[in-house]
Amino acid sequence: MVPSGGGRNRRGPLPDVLPGRVPAHDEEECTCLTAGPGRSAGRMVTDAPGRMRRAGRRNQVLKTPHEREEIRMRIALCQMTATNDPKENLAIVQDQVRRAAREGARLAVLPEAAMVRFGAALGQVAEPLDGPWAEGVRAVARETGVTVVAGMFTPADDGRVTNTLLATGPGVEEFYDKIHLYDAFGFRESDAVAPGKRVVTIDVDGVRVGLATCYDLRFPELFRAHADAGATVSVLPAAWAAGPGKRAQWDLLVRARALDATVWLAAVNQAAPDPQADPEAPTKAPTGVGHSALIGPDGTVRGQLGDRPDLLVGDVDTEETARVRRAVAVLDNRSL
Repeated sequence: MVPSGGGRNRRGPLPDVLPGRVPAHDEEECTCLTAGPGRSAGRMVTDAPGRMRRAGRRNQVLKTPHEREEIRMRIALCQMTATNDPKENLAIVQDQVRRAAREGARLAVLPEAAMVRFGAALGQVAEPLDGPWAEGVRAVARETGVTVVAGMFTPADDGRVTNTLLATGPGVEEFYDKIHLYDAFGFRESDAVAPGKRVVTIDVDGVRVGLATCYDLRFPELFRAHADAGATVSVLPAAWAAGPGKRAQWDLLVRARALDATVWLAAVNQAAPDPQADPEAPTKAPTGVGHSALIGPDGTVRGQLGDRPDLLVGDVDTEETARVRRAVAVLDNRSL
């Protein structure tokens, strides 16, 4: 069961999750495509040693009769630079989702604050979940048949806003309000943003996906809660702040959280407004440092972007999650 709480109503039922198979052999494959503006996608494939294949038949894997087919899902990490104009940003989101659909993605993840970047007057631009910005995201999800997760700001009951992820697509209508607010490194997100309270997962093509946002990355218990709710994938839209050591912390933490919960982690960051800016130099507001990454449940980097707007597409495999969880049973071995 997906943990839920009060507040705004969900706009549709989630489909039942399909069970991932438990394979008898160690086998691993991840395919990632990178497609930047104006260029075709390139393919990167990794195979684990010990993969059992018939001689001369590279793509055929020996399986025992009791093994069920794995569940795979193609996910697109849509790295963008948001502006102060929600309409302009909606057009960017829609373009990225269409590109993701052309690459065969079933889930497209946009950054935190895709609606409008931090530093803008959030209270003046925040919209409800049935407002025009969210409806524009729903429209492109319907057009492409892709489930979309995108960061926006919605009005809170106390006069502040909530930092919200809208998740919408075939059989999916949910939202997640950021639980852990960025009151760190001299910035106080809580002055303008009210915290969320719910752990939220969605089901996309039989794969359960947990939702988290930016500063949530520093709190491993949320990602373990995703796993406890049945998730094999977590997505993390972010607008990671620049500053001394911050880029290195991003790279470390995205791998650590995948390992903590043995989940695939799609960490989708904003690209900095100024691509020439020094990522070690602090900014007045968190506007991103790029380097979105897809991390496997074993903590390995399966694909990563640079510091400019771009698109990364990769296949996540629930079978691999089950394999890693058998080998490194950190979820079962917890005692605290």
